[in-house]
Amino acid sequence: MKPVYCKTFSIIALLMISQYWVASPLSANPHEYILENGLKLVVKEDHRSPVVVSLLMYKAGSVDETNGVTGVAHVLEHMMFKGTEKIPGGEFSKRIAAAGGRDNAFTSRDYTGYFQQLHKDFLPLSMELEADRMQNLKLTEEEFSKEIKVVMEERRLRTDDQARSLLFEKMLATAYQSHPYRRPVIGWMNDLENMTVEDAQTWYDRWYTPNNAVLVITGDVNPGEVKTLAQRYYGKIPARPVLSLDKRKPQTEPPQLGIKRITVKAPAELPYLLMGYHTPVIHDPDEDWEPFALEVLESILDGHASARLNKSLVRGLQIANSVSASYTATGRGQSMFLLGGTPSPGKTAEELEQAFRTEIKQMIENKVTDEELNRVKAQVIASQVYQLDSIFAQTMQIGRLESIGLSYRDIDLILEKLQTVTADQIRMVAEKYFDDDRLTVAVLEPQPLEHKEPGKVSEGLRH
Repeated sequence: MKPVYCKTFSIIALLMISQYWVASPLSANPHEYILENGLKLVVKEDHRSPVVVSLLMYKAGSVDETNGVTGVAHVLEHMMFKGTEKIPGGEFSKRIAAAGGRDNAFTSRDYTGYFQQLHKDFLPLSMELEADRMQNLKLTEEEFSKEIKVVMEERRLRTDDQARSLLFEKMLATAYQSHPYRRPVIGWMNDLENMTVEDAQTWYDRWYTPNNAVLVITGDVNPGEVKTLAQRYYGKIPARPVLSLDKRKPQTEPPQLGIKRITVKAPAELPYLLMGYHTPVIHDPDEDWEPFALEVLESILDGHASARLNKSLVRGLQIANSVSASYTATGRGQSMFLLGGTPSPGKTAEELEQAFRTEIKQMIENKVTDEELNRVKAQVIASQVYQLDSIFAQTMQIGRLESIGLSYRDIDLILEKLQTVTADQIRMVAEKYFDDDRLTVAVLEPQPLEHKEPGKVSEGLRH
């Protein structure tokens, strides 16, 4: 089992899925239940095929960690596959595979999730296995000592040996002064080297309880029958004291008082520029409008083949080989609007930064036309709606919203807000948030690439 990282979830993606949600006669509104032990169950019917997705989300991610044990959420995710008294290590995935299904897990800054996708007849098996490890996980020093090496090697391969990933990690550690988003999900290497099985046990005991979880079931199911199954397998697990999201102490990032700059030296072929602006996330979908305008702005800059950044900086000025823009409007902490790019041969990161600044200035001084705005919205829907027309995407959509303090009930409102974004709103958020007092600039200064013997695989990553 190779756990996967969960990428941040775009509200534009919610827009795509929502098109299916409100338009398809095959979909039913989700059904919500709260078990006596506090477990929240959300069931969404989709009877197009005899398939079901079961997703268990714990409302705990790296944002809940403390210094000294960074990465423990992700480490425990690995350890969750090491077995219980009833189910030996490795048997969980084998039994799901034997039923013709697939399973995996992911850790993010805000939550941790475990899912299975399989034939509807095997939903009881999925629930039985997942409920068992919610309360009966067996953590041993022997298994932990082996798995922590796997995680450390994972960090080396995905971050330490990947120049852009390293740049991004160090950029966040600079941009955020106090908020835990400054720490990497996989953890700092020193913390991993000194982590103990007791650290993992403490995390498990603190957060892995039914009253800190949401179970989402999507597919060819009957809601009443799913509720009965949930009560059978999860209902007897006792709740433990845990702080709900709204009771956890706020961790507000203090205002930035000037531009921040860093240079990262790492083996790479080309330089890279990353610019990040502190921006808000959705707290109240009824009242907020800025995050929705920022989402549409992202698509105007980098949402399609003829988007502004590619058209101007790559094909026009030819100052960059590639450019990108990204923003996430959901989360439990302050977001960042990112601009990135690789300078063209003979061009510098400083010249590319100035080109980005020029584009931003033009965005503010010459607002987006209604024609451009409407085209972007139409292109987003047309190009993506069918790609996200899956029960897995629907399941993830519900689980992510529910795990950060929002609700699946917000989906229609989010759709409405995105559709009503105006050119004036885009200009206002660009003027307000593309400000040097919110900006961190990170530059990758390429170093000579080290020669590595081909075909050599670390023992720790062999499964």
